[in-house]
Amino acid sequence: MMDPTPDGMMSDESDEALLVRYISGDTAAARLLTMRLTPVIYAYAYRMLGRSSDVDDIVQDAMLRLWKHAPKWRQDEAKVSTWLYRVTSNLCIDHMRKKKHDTIDQMPEIEDDQPLAEDRLQSRHQSQALHQALLELPGRQRQAVILRHLDGLANPQIADIMDISVDAVESLTSRGKRRLAELLSDKKEVLGYVR
Repeated sequence: MMDPTPDGMMSDESDEALLVRYISGDTAAARLLTMRLTPVIYAYAYRMLGRSSDVDDIVQDAMLRLWKHAPKWRQDEAKVSTWLYRVTSNLCIDHMRKKKHDTIDQMPEIEDDQPLAEDRLQSRHQSQALHQALLELPGRQRQAVILRHLDGLANPQIADIMDISVDAVESLTSRGKRRLAELLSDKKEVLGYVR
């Protein structure tokens, strides 16, 4: 899929090619790479942390690290997106270690400015139940489940991001899915599975 450039042009350049252009002084390449990667890591960090105010800081820090690291970039080591996921993961984990999460009852509801119809309300309850259950998973399981099942990354890429083996990724996602099933088992009515 091609991304729109800041001047309205479409670009099918790889993230790596855009980073090389940025290193050469092309600020348009930096803007395009930012437009392409920021929404992805924002969604990932939000799923990890559950607080948009914390996520903004994490995403900003991750992107700043990308620009600072750019001159030392070696294309043969990792994809830009994999590197950025890893940085974002580490920032989220550090943040979680420093700051204890509030209990689920104190978590703010997911914001939605649109009026809710019944089907949107049901979908919102499902999203909230899943989001809250994800926040109850241990950090590494949560990270693996989000990367695999919500962000759709392949196990080898997740292994690179988390700096673990593919077998460890499979174990974490398997245990995470089982724990999610346990956490959500008493929420079948909210999830729409009770007839």
